[in-house]
Amino acid sequence: MDMGEMLYQGKVKQVWSTDDPDLLEFRFTNQISVFDQIIPSLIPRKGETLNRTTAHWFKLVEEAGICGTHLVEVNAPDRCLVRKVEVIKEPGMVPRDAEWVFVPLEFIIRHYLAGSAWRRFQRGDIDPTVLGIEGEATYGMKLPNPLVEVTTKFEAYDRFVDREEALAISNITEDEFDSIIRAALAVDEIIEAEAAKNGLIHVDGKKEFALGPGRKVVLVDTFGTLDEDRWWDAEAYAEGECVELSKEFVRQHYVDTGHQAALQEARDTGAQDPPIPALPQSVIDETAALYASMYERLTSGTF
Repeated sequence: MDMGEMLYQGKVKQVWSTDDPDLLEFRFTNQISVFDQIIPSLIPRKGETLNRTTAHWFKLVEEAGICGTHLVEVNAPDRCLVRKVEVIKEPGMVPRDAEWVFVPLEFIIRHYLAGSAWRRFQRGDIDPTVLGIEGEATYGMKLPNPLVEVTTKFEAYDRFVDREEALAISNITEDEFDSIIRAALAVDEIIEAEAAKNGLIHVDGKKEFALGPGRKVVLVDTFGTLDEDRWWDAEAYAEGECVELSKEFVRQHYVDTGHQAALQEARDTGAQDPPIPALPQSVIDETAALYASMYERLTSGTF
């Protein structure tokens, strides 16, 4: 198949046209991003791990009959062909009868109190009752029920929205919205079971969806990887320790160096984002090794 032109350069992948108007090619890069900033350091073979991990999950989701997916085929270790979906960025403008159309929201499902949810909880931005927590909350605790959160997709920075605003932005029906939530939770059940086979805990993750033929739910983009999701080592967790096996480990580097605080202050005051420094070689090597080993633990395959 002849590849056309690059249509989109994202933080970690490129989207290319093909000679079939209904198909696109995803090319995964070795770039890594945190806090909506692309780090000026490359992680060897990272793109390949993302592509192959996502393809693994798509296959399991389709076999389980949870929902459709847009994956057509993996045509190279770091590339795949996907069914094209129409992307309408203007809030509320997705037609109610459109098919193969992107739902302009991100769906985040949290199973444990960690990451940004913990930071927001500490600031008082999340009410304990929303989390279903009675009594004292501690970092890393398992939530009684999964917390489903929705954010914007096409604003300068992702912003949490309630159900009402999510419906207004996406212009989908209540039933369609609920179908997406059900699919996202069912996908996470598969991920949790698979990850547990190799001593992993699936902490949280984000997913994106489209509506396909007959407005049925279709899972799109990448998910269940180190970039979209957070993972802990189950053995360490059983002993009371949350050992990060995800991109949180890179985020933590920038928290420790003070960059995250400086960035937050700039964004809170409307100042320009400070440029993100490159990673030290030791962190690059450690990150590359983590992506490779996690591919094997998530898929039970060899890298």
